[in-house]
Amino acid sequence: MASLTRPRRAFWVDVRFLVGIALVTLSITGVWFLVWASDDAAPVLQANRTITQGEVLSSDDFRVVDVGLGALADDYLGPEDLRTDQVAARTLVKDEIVPTSALTEADHVRTTTVVIQSSTGIPEGVQAGTVVEVWHAPPRDEGRAHDTPRILVADAVVHDVIEPQGVLADTGTQLEIVIDRADVAEVLAAMTGGSALSVVPVGTGS
Repeated sequence: MASLTRPRRAFWVDVRFLVGIALVTLSITGVWFLVWASDDAAPVLQANRTITQGEVLSSDDFRVVDVGLGALADDYLGPEDLRTDQVAARTLVKDEIVPTSALTEADHVRTTTVVIQSSTGIPEGVQAGTVVEVWHAPPRDEGRAHDTPRILVADAVVHDVIEPQGVLADTGTQLEIVIDRADVAEVLAAMTGGSALSVVPVGTGS
């Protein structure tokens, strides 16, 4: 009489069991991570618009968002960190989370703004926050011609593009630019001296 033997469990059944355990473990880990990230979120400021270097800041320039920054939370500005005497130390683009290094005290700022008019028009894509070179061609022959253009300011930042209205519509588009105070005298001298000014976005070649 043949003896009955107990059938052995297929090896692949054991593998499926182990894989199932691994998937459950990963699922639990993922849920735990999401809960941990949510608990770790901190309120920080996000720019509502493009803010150019040197602008005085107010709470209206920002909205509060919760972001999980972990150990980096102290490197970004919270709603309680904004003070009335602070200005932008650099250009902040719209929707950027604001790092503390992007702000400085108003009395530390060495920039100001001037309004110029480009004799060659405004290149496409130039807007608030665009970094531009300002070129000028000094007048010669008693103003009947202009000399070879040369760089006047190498790294100005556009604060605003001013479209003329009404009776000024024929004067062309003007730019309000942020420049270092050390460059103000040269820029004003070029403007009052009859130089032809033009702007070139940095990085497009010149």
